[in-house]
Amino acid sequence: MANATLTLSSKNYSSWSLRGWLLTRFSGLPFEEVVMPVDDPGARAELLLLSPSILVPCLVHNGVKVWDTLAIAEYLNEVCPDSGILPADRRERAHCRSICGEMHSGFASLRSALPMNLKAHFPGFKVWARAQTDIERITTIWHECLAQYGGPYLFGERTAADAMFAPVVTRFVTYDVKLDPEIVGYGQLILAMPEMQQWISDAQHEVEEIDELDVEF
Repeated sequence: MANATLTLSSKNYSSWSLRGWLLTRFSGLPFEEVVMPVDDPGARAELLLLSPSILVPCLVHNGVKVWDTLAIAEYLNEVCPDSGILPADRRERAHCRSICGEMHSGFASLRSALPMNLKAHFPGFKVWARAQTDIERITTIWHECLAQYGGPYLFGERTAADAMFAPVVTRFVTYDVKLDPEIVGYGQLILAMPEMQQWISDAQHEVEEIDELDVEF
């Protein structure tokens, strides 16, 4: 029996739940999922970007409670040091932390204009200027990392950075964002991971919906 639990909200809509879940799966730490219904007030506020929620994702392990994806990543790197959540090299680790932090605190226009919705597809979606600026910054980060560390993941082997940016990959697919071949290839790699395939399958089978996030833009 797992001695850890991870509290999540919707697998279809919650980018933060996906990040926390991928981090925990990458670490190899056995855990049980606790899924909050989307009509829970805290979960709904988080999904609709109405308030920052500390409810999801939340990892409880051996009596230690950790919320916030960056805190979860750091904790997992401590308790599972051989898992590669953060790179072994100090400089690479600093770089990884920096881009994870940028994803964590930035790109508000992308989040609001292109909310995560794995069951939806909007071909020909119009991306407005502010969101496009976020997209360009994200793809620049990816290009730089792939060039510097040789791929196929952002730091060669998969790390917290790939977990942090995985929801963006799904947004690019949902909203039919036009990307260059290298970025498309990286996205395909992320989507092909067994963990992502499992998450996407679970999301497709969710019956709960949030009308505000299923509107045809």
